[in-house]
Amino acid sequence: MHFGINGLLLQALWDWIRAQQNLLRSPVFHVLFSLTVYLSCCLPYLCLDLISSKVALVRQFKIQPHSQVTWTMVWGCLSTVIHTHVFFIFPVIVLHWYWRPVLLPVPAPELCSVVRDVLACLLLFDTQYFVWHLLHHRVPWLYQLFHKEHHRYTATFSLTTEHSGAWETLSLSFFAVASPALLGCHPLTEMLFYIVNIFLLVPFGLYGGALHHDLHHLRFKVNYEPYFTHWDRLFGTLYRVEVDT
Repeated sequence: MHFGINGLLLQALWDWIRAQQNLLRSPVFHVLFSLTVYLSCCLPYLCLDLISSKVALVRQFKIQPHSQVTWTMVWGCLSTVIHTHVFFIFPVIVLHWYWRPVLLPVPAPELCSVVRDVLACLLLFDTQYFVWHLLHHRVPWLYQLFHKEHHRYTATFSLTTEHSGAWETLSLSFFAVASPALLGCHPLTEMLFYIVNIFLLVPFGLYGGALHHDLHHLRFKVNYEPYFTHWDRLFGTLYRVEVDT
């Protein structure tokens, strides 16, 4: 058939999503989708962190084995994330929803275009994040006003990914929305990019990942990219554990 099995599966998925149009066209959906994806990605690793102090088998896989996640840290991060989404992200989404109505085309994207566009979005977001991140470390007032809150923890865990002030969350959320918009991605591709974007930021990465970002919190002036390392290599800000061993 013209679509192939992958195309049919994507079309079936997209038809099911389009059937929820009332929810999709509501500005509330975007906040619920964001929080649900983020917390779902964090939860398994958060549970492992909480039991690692009692289970040596789990603790040996931690990036910083001697660090400990407490309920106080968990609630502090959760309250920050929820507060930012309710009082800052949601009003911006309402304005965006008012000015740009949600369009849901009937055909689903082809699988090859989904893979290509998600990778392109990751590369674009990675570049935007690197420039933004570098500036917020190199310009003292930007760091003090906006980025310092994110560096409260030198031993990172899953929920610290979005433990930041309103400006940081809003600007990085703008990059996440702008990347697929600039590339003209299908709405389904945009949703899949957002899921991959959050998942890669939390536990793993394509080439940088959790260890890469954890070293940034330890060393401070290195490893500014979230996924890849090409910009860090080019600007001389790449740091790896193997270099010192």
